[in-house]
Amino acid sequence: MSKSLENIASPADLKKFSIAQLENLAKELRAKIIATTAQNGGHLASSLGVVELTLALHYVFNSPTDKIVWDVGHQAYAHKLLTGRFANFDTLRQLDGISGFPKRNENPHDCFDVGHSSTSISAALGMAIGRDSKQLDNKVIAVIGDGSLTAGMAYEALNNAGGLDRDLIIILNDNDMSISPNVGALSSFLSRKMTSRFFVRFKKETEIFLNSVPRFGKDLVQLARRTEDSFKAFVTPGMLFEAFGIEYVGPIDGHNLNELVETLNNVSKLQGPTLIHTITKKGKGYKPAEENPSLFHGVGPFNQETGTVIPAKTNTISYTTMFGKYLCQLAEQNKQIVAITAAMSSGTGLIDFAKKFPTRFFDVGIAEQHAVTMAAGMACEGLRPVVTIYSTFLQRAYDNVLHDVCLQNLPVTFAIDRGGLVGADGPTHHGVFDLSYLRHMPNISVMVPRDGDELKRAMLTATTVNGPFAYRYPRGNIQIRSDKRETEPIEIGTGEQLRSGDDATIIALGPCVQTALLAANILSKDNINIGVIDARFLKPLDTNIIINAAQTNSNIITIEENVLAGGFGSAVMELLEQKQIYPKVLRIGLPDKFIEQGSQEELRNRYGLDADSIAAQIKEFVSAIA
Repeated sequence: MSKSLENIASPADLKKFSIAQLENLAKELRAKIIATTAQNGGHLASSLGVVELTLALHYVFNSPTDKIVWDVGHQAYAHKLLTGRFANFDTLRQLDGISGFPKRNENPHDCFDVGHSSTSISAALGMAIGRDSKQLDNKVIAVIGDGSLTAGMAYEALNNAGGLDRDLIIILNDNDMSISPNVGALSSFLSRKMTSRFFVRFKKETEIFLNSVPRFGKDLVQLARRTEDSFKAFVTPGMLFEAFGIEYVGPIDGHNLNELVETLNNVSKLQGPTLIHTITKKGKGYKPAEENPSLFHGVGPFNQETGTVIPAKTNTISYTTMFGKYLCQLAEQNKQIVAITAAMSSGTGLIDFAKKFPTRFFDVGIAEQHAVTMAAGMACEGLRPVVTIYSTFLQRAYDNVLHDVCLQNLPVTFAIDRGGLVGADGPTHHGVFDLSYLRHMPNISVMVPRDGDELKRAMLTATTVNGPFAYRYPRGNIQIRSDKRETEPIEIGTGEQLRSGDDATIIALGPCVQTALLAANILSKDNINIGVIDARFLKPLDTNIIINAAQTNSNIITIEENVLAGGFGSAVMELLEQKQIYPKVLRIGLPDKFIEQGSQEELRNRYGLDADSIAAQIKEFVSAIA
């Protein structure tokens, strides 16, 4: 196989290729993507599924003049390799390397920053309007997956696009498989399932008629059944999109370069909004990813030869796994507990729950707003819904949490996974804003457990509260304790003094508590005696323990893995100001910026949230006061 990929500096270099050469290039792209992802981890299956589509898009269109907007963007690895990033592709998702998602400040061919789903059509429509206002004639293309079409925002955009009748191309990448299997009526619609009374009656009457044909009746029935799926594929999806006033083309084979190139060339000459429906296979070209696309959607480093994921350290369990196991235990005891996820049943640890309690498990698709308000409706009828969601995705349902849950003081539990720094996925996925956007909502209680045992206590406590309750836990593993202590509820708004100290007191939340204890041990070697308090609750704060610490020790340090603006440290300072107590305060947290990609360890070190850095900051703080 020739080595063409490393010589491609931009998509313009593709124009001289034949279709046969593009097919060979597709093999090179897959090999490079697999090798790099095996080393760095990343979104493998989705990127492998769109290799031919990416080649065809860059072959027909002229990026960056023509705009290609990738929905979510985790499928854009081939796009990055074809747009001048081959030389540093090995730094994918690494600290100070290239992002796993399109980023405008990284490359001119990345025309829109993405990372959350269902934004591409809206953004592309906006670009088309901007183009028209400048009287230009470039093309704008949105590439969206069938999973992203489970979100309402995509349909808002389709409705608007059809009404405005702008020149816009939408590529539907239909692999019938988002992170979790697609759910809902619209997914069935795209999967070519026609169940209308008319169609069912028509099919039945046709079958009766064909069976009545002498000698050939049964053969004709079999032939009709074989063609049924093909008939439905061509009729049903087009009805949906043309109802929005959008021209429908397809479905076509998303791995057939001849067909893709011809179709894109033809559509490029059309005016108005057009949707091309492509059928692809997630994980195409790598057998382990084809057989297990969910695992290889977002995967850590793995053995390229076997597809075996490199295991984590022994004697550990992830917060997510512990959450899922204990939620099953709670659901055995409390029949009113139901679990809701927004297309992340695996990522949020709900696979076992779904198997054990299928009638109490609800995957709503990529529809976070709907998930929260549906939970509110469930709570109105006496259920105890647990909405399991990544911190970064809960941002999308801010108003629903505030207006539909907190305003009515409903007993909805929010299990907020991936709180804090998450690592290589970067700024679109760090969960570093939730403490700030939740703490100002009336009625809600927010707990941030420091370890797995405290997480279980938070989960149990949530089942006893007659109002909104949220607990936030990080991505990563926790050490399994050898002691088997009984899990008990925690009194709302109570912290815990873990260590006494005369020189200063650290008040921390979540896993930062463990880091604070390590920092205190480091400082003790310099005869600096630091107390440590686990605040446990962001809201309500333990007023007594904080005031007592401030009155007995005039040096207070707060630590949080959240932006400092409006976060936990701000809450502590507001409390002290309200009580007119004015100790010296050092707030340690994240700055007012979007945090880049990198491992959790690297980022904590860079932003002063590891034990050594915290100890150094406290030493300087205490010395300056002395």
